[in-house]
Amino acid sequence: MHYLLTTFHYSSNFSVLSQMSDQENGLPENPQWQELKLSQLLLTDTVRNLHATIDAQWDYLQRTACQTAAGRAMWKHVIHDPLADLLAGETYLRNVHEKIKKDRLNNAREISGVILAIRTLWFDSQIEAALNSFNSREAQVVLLGAGMDTRAYRLNCLKESDVFEVDFSQVLQVKTALIQTAMEFGDEQQHPRMTAKSLTTVAADIRENDWLEKLQLSGYKPEKNTVWVLEGIIYYLLDIHAMQVLKLIADKSNLVHTVLLADFMNQPSTTLSSSIFHFSSDWPDRLLPTLGFSNVRLSQIGDPDAHFGLMNDPLNLFNKLRSLPRSVQTHPDDGTPCRRLYLVQASGSPNQTTA
Repeated sequence: MHYLLTTFHYSSNFSVLSQMSDQENGLPENPQWQELKLSQLLLTDTVRNLHATIDAQWDYLQRTACQTAAGRAMWKHVIHDPLADLLAGETYLRNVHEKIKKDRLNNAREISGVILAIRTLWFDSQIEAALNSFNSREAQVVLLGAGMDTRAYRLNCLKESDVFEVDFSQVLQVKTALIQTAMEFGDEQQHPRMTAKSLTTVAADIRENDWLEKLQLSGYKPEKNTVWVLEGIIYYLLDIHAMQVLKLIADKSNLVHTVLLADFMNQPSTTLSSSIFHFSSDWPDRLLPTLGFSNVRLSQIGDPDAHFGLMNDPLNLFNKLRSLPRSVQTHPDDGTPCRRLYLVQASGSPNQTTA
């Protein structure tokens, strides 16, 4: 259930297109980007049959896990994720590739997938920073709605951490089968290798009341320093479920050093699709302290810690939004909604109190 739109096209706020260089919009200057080359592994019957299962049996939200993987694969020049192509599958790779190609041909200021690329890099960097903040070298990292996330295979900072991936049973089963296929295919030197200390998958629905119990039965230790990762998921939950999840995590800070990493949509963003997006917060930096977190830091796309060299154009949509007060819901230039995505790090520990 690891879903964010690779095509979270906030460019609906602005119809501005301009001549943009590849360097300005974050894409490589090499024209070879236009060629989509599928690996031999992707074309095997085993992998195609697994992706056929996804197409036939997964619902829309579950399938967006593949869309997220495709976005990471298409932005491989900034995101190191060797398994992304495999987990995305041919259909989603072609879809995202065509959207990027169209944006490039139109000289768009915002290229499809740029939000996903920045979000991925932000979470990567914040996971490492959170682990470094713990006094103890050993820690746990819990990925809620893990989807096709592969951080347990690509982040070296997890080498002393136990990683738990929580998602629907059918998502985890297909993902495991795809990775196992990669383990058995071709040159052993190219087989995926786990970088985490351990990886445990937990079949659970975080909208239900038993997901934390299932997590503990799988080896999660409440007394151990933990980083909770909610990437591209919280806004798909109903308000009651989102608040329950956030409160459960906040309560852990009474026992042990706890870090929450999550992205939040503001209310205008949910109007992109009211049938898909539910929970929103215009002020997550005010909400989270009321739940028990003592320290909260919020960033927007394009801020110094959420830039990564991909937001160089001052007239880019996200830089325009950053110049407006967050209380502004409608853009004064054209009356369009100010759709924002907030990247939030919150933490707490037994010896800290909320302000």
